Amino acid sequence: MSEKKVRVRFAPSPTGPLHIGGVRTALFNYLFAMKNNGDFVLRIEDTDQTRYVEGAEQYIIDSLKWCNVHFSEGQGIGGDFGPYRQSERKNIYKKYVDILLSNGSAYYAFDTPEELDLMRKRLQEEKAPNQQYNAITRNSMKNSFTLSDDEIKAKIDSGKAFVIRFKMPENLELKFQDIIRGEISVNTSTLDDKVLFKSDGLPTYHLANVVDDFLMKISHVIRGEEWLPSLPLHTLLYSAFGWENEMPEFAHLPLLLKPNGKGKLSKRDGDKGGFPVFPLEWKTQSGEVFSGFKESGYFDDAFINMLAFLGWNPGTEQEIFSMEELEKVFSLEKVGKSGAKFSLEKAKWYNHQYIQNKSDDSLAELFHTELEEKGISCEKSLLTKIIGLIKDRVDFANELWKQTHFFFEPPKEFDKKVVKKKWKENTPVIISDLKNHLSEIEDFTSENIEKTTKNWMEQKQLGMGQVMNAFRLTIVGSNSGPHLFDIIEILGKKETLKRIEFALGNI
Repeated sequence: MSEKKVRVRFAPSPTGPLHIGGVRTALFNYLFAMKNNGDFVLRIEDTDQTRYVEGAEQYIIDSLKWCNVHFSEGQGIGGDFGPYRQSERKNIYKKYVDILLSNGSAYYAFDTPEELDLMRKRLQEEKAPNQQYNAITRNSMKNSFTLSDDEIKAKIDSGKAFVIRFKMPENLELKFQDIIRGEISVNTSTLDDKVLFKSDGLPTYHLANVVDDFLMKISHVIRGEEWLPSLPLHTLLYSAFGWENEMPEFAHLPLLLKPNGKGKLSKRDGDKGGFPVFPLEWKTQSGEVFSGFKESGYFDDAFINMLAFLGWNPGTEQEIFSMEELEKVFSLEKVGKSGAKFSLEKAKWYNHQYIQNKSDDSLAELFHTELEEKGISCEKSLLTKIIGLIKDRVDFANELWKQTHFFFEPPKEFDKKVVKKKWKENTPVIISDLKNHLSEIEDFTSENIEKTTKNWMEQKQLGMGQVMNAFRLTIVGSNSGPHLFDIIEILGKKETLKRIEFALGNI
C-alpha cells in the first residue's frame, strides 16, 4: 500500500436513481477510507448533460445519508479540492487537453455521425477484426492525420463540430496491477482512440475522471468491474500527462448479479422478482414509482451489512457486523473477483437478524407511530410486551401490524378454512363451557390461565385439539399468533369473554 495519504472518491453520474451496486461501491470506498484513516470524497460526474436527470444528484446524497455512508469532503459539504460537480469544473479541462494536443497524445477529429456509421459498416462488411476508430482506421478519416494544420484551423474557426481523441499507441503490450485481480495485460491493438473532449467545451468521462483524480490527490480508485475496460486508457493518460508517480492504485469490484447468477442485476430484475434495487423510493418524472429498501421495511444497518457481503468476506464465520466493526476489518484483499449474486432471501435474513437484535422498547417506539396513524392508543409498556411476543415472527418492521392487529381489534370475521376444519358440531358447547370457566378465574395471568384451563380440560376429559384451535379462533379470528394464554392475559378477562361471546354468535 502506498505511503501517501489515503484519499478515495465515489463519483456517480446523476442520470437516475442510485442502484445498490453503486451504493456498494460507495460503501467499499468509505470502509477503505475509514480503515486507513483516509478521506472519502463525493464527486458528481455530470459531464454528460444529455442524460442528466432532475433530482438524481439529491437522491444520491439522500441515499448515502440513509445508509450512514458519510463523505468527509465533496458535493454538498465542500472541501479544499472543489468544486465537486464536474459541470462546474468545465474551465479546468481545456488546459489539460491542450497539453495532450501539444505533446502528440491527442488529436482533432471532424468526422460526422454519418461518416462514423459508414466507417463501421465498411469494417463490418470487410469483417475486420477490430471495427473501431483506431490506429488503422484513423488514417482514412477526417482528423489531424489526414488534414493539414491550415485545414484544421479553418474548420475550427468556421465553427465545425469536432472531438479530440486520444492517440492510442500501436501494438503496445500494457501490464498493470489491480488490487483485487492481480496483474492484467492488454495489447493496445484491441483498443480504440477514445473521445476525450467535445467542441461544446465539455470533456468526456475519461479525461475529466483522470484529471479530477489527479487534482484531488486520489490515492486509490475503487470502482465497479464495468470500468475495467477503461483502465488501459486511464493509465496511458497518466503517462501522457507525466503523472506516472501520482497514479492511484486501482481496484475493480465484482459485478452484482441477478439472483440466478446470470447477468448483471438490473432495475427490471427487481420489477420481475418483486424486490427493490434502489436504496430509497424513486419517482420518475412520468410518475412511475420504484420501491426502495427503506420503504420496503429494511433497516439501514441491515441493508449495509447485506451489501458488505456481496463480494467481500471477512474469512470468518461471523456474518453480523455493525458499521464500526466493518470499518475495522474491511480490506480489499478479501474482495472476490467473481460476481456476487443478490439473494432476496439473504436480504430478508439480515433484516430478520437486526429485528431480533433490536430491543423490544425500540421496536415498540417504532410501532407506536404506526398505531397512532391508525388512531389506536396503547401504553408503551404494554406495547413493548406485545412486541416481545411476536418479534421472532417478522422480517420487517412493517409486518408488525399483521402479526399484532388482533391485540387491538377484535375479529369481525373468522377464517373459513379453520372454521371448516376445527369448529365441530359440539364445539359451541365446549367453548361456551370454557367461557364460564374463564369467567371464574381471578388471577388472569398467562401462567395461571393455562394451568387452570388444562385442569378444566382434564376434568372434562377434553383433548387439546378439541379446545385450543377453536379457542384461538374465537380470540384471533384464525389459527395464527403467539402463545394463546399470553394473548388473553394482555387482552384481559373482559375482552376475552366478549370475543368468545361474539364468536359463539357469529361462527
